[in-house]
Amino acid sequence: MQKLKYERPIINKISAGISDKFGMTPQIPVIKEIDGIDVKKLINDYGSPVFVLSEKTIRETYKEAKLAFTTRYPKVQFAWSYKTNYLNSVCQVFHSEGSWAEVVSGFEYDKAIANGVSGKKIIFNGPHKSKDDLRKTIRNGSYIHIDHFDELYTIIALSKSIRERPKVAIRVNMDTGIYPRWDRFGFNYENGEAWNALNRIMLSEKLDLIGLHTHIGTYIMTPNAYAVAAGKLAELAVRINRKYNHNIKYIDMGGGFASKNTLKGAYLPGKDTCPSFDQYADAITNAIINSEINPQNMPTLFLETGRALIDDAGYVLGTVLANKRLADGRRSMIIDIGVNMLFTSFWYEHEIYPAQKIGKFSEDTTIYGPLCMNIDVIRAVINFPPMQKGEHVVLKRVGAYNVTQWMQFITLRPKVILIDTKGVTHIIRENETKNTITAMERTPKHLK
Repeated sequence: MQKLKYERPIINKISAGISDKFGMTPQIPVIKEIDGIDVKKLINDYGSPVFVLSEKTIRETYKEAKLAFTTRYPKVQFAWSYKTNYLNSVCQVFHSEGSWAEVVSGFEYDKAIANGVSGKKIIFNGPHKSKDDLRKTIRNGSYIHIDHFDELYTIIALSKSIRERPKVAIRVNMDTGIYPRWDRFGFNYENGEAWNALNRIMLSEKLDLIGLHTHIGTYIMTPNAYAVAAGKLAELAVRINRKYNHNIKYIDMGGGFASKNTLKGAYLPGKDTCPSFDQYADAITNAIINSEINPQNMPTLFLETGRALIDDAGYVLGTVLANKRLADGRRSMIIDIGVNMLFTSFWYEHEIYPAQKIGKFSEDTTIYGPLCMNIDVIRAVINFPPMQKGEHVVLKRVGAYNVTQWMQFITLRPKVILIDTKGVTHIIRENETKNTITAMERTPKHLK
């Protein structure tokens, strides 16, 4: 019989069976499988840690969002936000569902073209577009969302030497009651800057003004803020029509819809407080439909939501490396998932679950990653059951931003797996190796 390890005893208040203000103490759930595939098998087959994406969940979430808007508004077009997760397989799933591409760099633009997206179905956002990017975008007939006057003047100058007419919109920032206000991007509505930019575009006679765009922030929990924004864009569209007899072809409401993740410091879990797609759709479409836009020329509604469409589809599976008691007696647990590969852990209280049967006892625990950095904290405090070295954990809702913002630091980044709609697994990104890291290094001869 194996000798049990000694662990210093501590005193904990046992609350089993005792009600607090939220009711009875809940039993901690266990996630043993994802889309019918055993977690232990996934780790055995692909290593630990490993990211897992559910194609079924992506498609179901997209259809849910699309239904919410298309039942409330006659013309709707989604554009997948590449920066949210630009793995080719993920992008292809969204494009196969009818989504365009929304990009914010020349790199992302080229990625969309390589994924087979027509230039006429790409929206180019962002504060930096090089002359070469703009020239390519104009010739491909893509939609350029102008961010500032310097960009506007560059496009006007380019239009004199390019046969194709640039198809442009402007990004508008505004006061919607959300703090902090995102006024870094685009032209301001309240001080007249946006109206100034629109007049310059129309008077240049070199550009085709086809749309109006806003992106009011990220993880917006108040649908009414979108109603305010949509109303202000509709007002600009009406003013353009009255002054120039010109109809805007689309209003782009950007993204920023909240996922069901819980923000740090939130009193209640995100899955209980996050607005539904129906609530966002009601706010936006009501504002446009009830505006003074001529009903014979209703603009197409563009949506660039990313986080809310992909977060639920993502999991990261890992392994317990060690347990220890901190100086104050709290339990801590070290897992092989670090903040270098889970960037969103800096602002989310990610849900984490055991992947195998556990006991009923649990206690406040700090969960650390494997990095030799004090900031490598996955959960600062969570009521969690004791787990043994070698047992597995599952973190939910990690599909957005992690595989675009992760970094190679101390440990190598893992594989990313896609489970298709038939339950078959596919490697959609290989894990890093020493060679992939050192391949770009160059050592001077005198140091060899």
